[in-house]
Amino acid sequence: MEKQITSHIIKGAILGGISILFSIIIYVFNLYTTQWLNWLSYAILIGGIIYGNVLFANQSDNNVTFGNIFAHGFKTTAVVIVITVIYTLLALYVLFPDMVDKIIEMSRVEMAKNPKLTDEMIEQGIAMTKKLFLPFAIAGAIFGTGFLGAIGSLIGAAVAKKNPVDPFKQDTAQ
Repeated sequence: MEKQITSHIIKGAILGGISILFSIIIYVFNLYTTQWLNWLSYAILIGGIIYGNVLFANQSDNNVTFGNIFAHGFKTTAVVIVITVIYTLLALYVLFPDMVDKIIEMSRVEMAKNPKLTDEMIEQGIAMTKKLFLPFAIAGAIFGTGFLGAIGSLIGAAVAKKNPVDPFKQDTAQ
């Protein structure tokens, strides 16, 4: 019986679920400004992809190449990206419609701390932020997750044990 290899879809769904849970906890407890939590969520994503790559190599009896492992990790990242984008849309429009207002208000407070910005400049910045919030949120989810996933995939492919079999090599023993 051949070993069962855990699909990148399952791994991506698990990582996406963890990411969503983490995001909901941050929202519910108003922990937006706690910077170390952002770093922790990045570490969880990268660590999950690395673990998924090592698991993939082990389930394949290490008969894989760097490229095979990287591709598996990046496919996992693609699944996480799709889940993250869907969650972002749902969170902004259905689950937490006041999230945008809270983030805009936090931006206003941060801008007000800068003595070089006038009230007019702050209002222009806030108007621009409101107008472009959704495109930037979606682009941030896609490119941010993609970048972190690529890093995790590279590290995972580098650390996983590899023992690729050369399909063109013939046994010379008779």
